[in-house]
Amino acid sequence: MPDESKLNSASPDGTKPADKPAAETKVSSPNPPQSSSSSEAKPVAAVPATPKPAVPAGAAAAPAKPPVPPKPAGPTPQPWDNGFIQRLKKVYGSGIRESSTYLGQNYLVVDASIVSEILSAYRDDEGFDYLVDLTAVHYPKREGTQFDVIYILYSFTKNTRVRIKTQIADGATLPSAVETWPTANWLEREVFDMFGIKFDGHPDLKRILLPDGWQGYPLRKDYGILQQDKAWVQENLGIESAQ
Repeated sequence: MPDESKLNSASPDGTKPADKPAAETKVSSPNPPQSSSSSEAKPVAAVPATPKPAVPAGAAAAPAKPPVPPKPAGPTPQPWDNGFIQRLKKVYGSGIRESSTYLGQNYLVVDASIVSEILSAYRDDEGFDYLVDLTAVHYPKREGTQFDVIYILYSFTKNTRVRIKTQIADGATLPSAVETWPTANWLEREVFDMFGIKFDGHPDLKRILLPDGWQGYPLRKDYGILQQDKAWVQENLGIESAQ
C-alpha cells in the first residue's frame, strides 16, 4: 500500500525510520517535582552598610546656632504735660496722681474726690464739650480700690481726646456727671447695671440692659460666666434655668 511503502522506505542516510531514536518530547507537568534543595530557603546576602565619611582630623565642628534675640520691649506710658495740667497741679496738688500719654492717648489719673471738678474744668476751660464714653474696669484682687472708672472726653474745636481716670473701692460712689454732660445719664446707668457702681445725684439710676430684679453685675470679674439669676428666670419665665 502506498502508505506502507512510505513507512518502509529508507531515509536519505540509508537508515530506516525505525533505526532513528525517537525525538524527546517534553511534557510540562502542572506540578513539577521540586528537589529537596529547592524547599530550603536560600540565604540572603547581607548588604554592607554604607560607611560614613570620616571626619578629617583637626576639622572644625559645625558652628552653633546664634541665640534667639530677646523680644523687644513694648510701648510704655510717657510723661504728658502742658500749661493746663500745670495749672491743675497747682490747684489740686497730689490730687492729680498721674499725667501720661500712651500710644497717642492722653490721660489723667485723679482722686475720686475731685473728679467732678476736673471734668467741669475740661469742659469749661478747655472746650471738651462731648462725653464720648464712660466705663469701668474691675480688679477684684487689688487692695483698697477695686474699680477704675474712665471718662473719655472729646473737643470738637481741637479735634482731640483726653481720658480722665479715677479709682474707687467696692461700695463707694461717685458724683453724677449728668449736669455736665446729659449723655452721662445713660452711660452711668450702664456702668451701674454692669458693675454696680452708683452715682450720687443721678436723676433715675436704674438698670438699663438687665431687668430690675436681676441679681449680680455681669462685668465684674468675680461674676461667673454661666451665672444668672435662677430665681428671676423661674418667676418671670416659668422655666428652670438651663445653666
